[in-house]
Formats: sequence, structure tokens, C-alpha cells
Amino acid sequence: MPPKFSVSCILLFITLATHVQSCEIDQMDSGCRIFNAQCNCGFGCKSEYRYINMEDCKLALRGKVDICSRAKPCLHEGTCLQISAQPGFKCSCQGTGYFGARCEKSCPGPNNLHFRGPFPYECVVI
Repeated sequence: MPPKFSVSCILLFITLATHVQSCEIDQMDSGCRIFNAQCNCGFGCKSEYRYINMEDCKLALRGKVDICSRAKPCLHEGTCLQISAQPGFKCSCQGTGYFGARCEKSCPGPNNLHFRGPFPYECVVI
């Protein structure tokens, strides 16, 4: 029985690790977010799960129009998440080849000598 339990734990960890977007362990939490004009609850980065519970999320959803569905602010197939802080949305650009507030900047190549500043985490390919 113990080996079966160990394999199950490892598989669960691998599953969670592949479905959770990159963020530090201390930035992980459970909560709810507005996605496609509906409240969805789960576990992930605190910045993406803005609402503490389903009721808070539904109250926020009733209070304003889902900017992600209406305006589609994220470019290059970035994922839009509605949040309560201004500007009312956050774009997740991982895996798109772009970074920036709206996934508007192309990721620099490994030999790009013109790029200045820290390498954007959205552009890291593992």
C-alpha cells in the first residue's frame, strides 16, 4: 500500500505543477476569478484568483461588465483575467511568445543584443 500512495502523491504533484502557472510558492492561494463572464474557483497564483470566495466573485460580476469579454484587451492569444484593481483586467502571456501588460511586446531571442533589462519571465521556455 505505501508504494501506491507515493506514486499517487507524485502524480498529483506533477499534475498540479503542469496546470499551475509560474509563481513563487508564497504567492499561491485558493480563490475565485472571473473568466468568460463566469466565476471560477481554484488554486493558483494569488494575482489571478482575486476574490476570496464564490460569493465575492459573483458580487463583483454583477457590479460591472466583464471587460475581458467585451474589450478583449489581451493580444496574441494572451489570457485575460478580470480583476478589481485598475484597469480591471490582467493579461497572462505565458506560452504566447509575447510579454507586456497586454502581451504586446515580442519576446527577445537568446542572442538579441538590443534588449535591455531583465529577461521577462513570460518568455522563459522550459
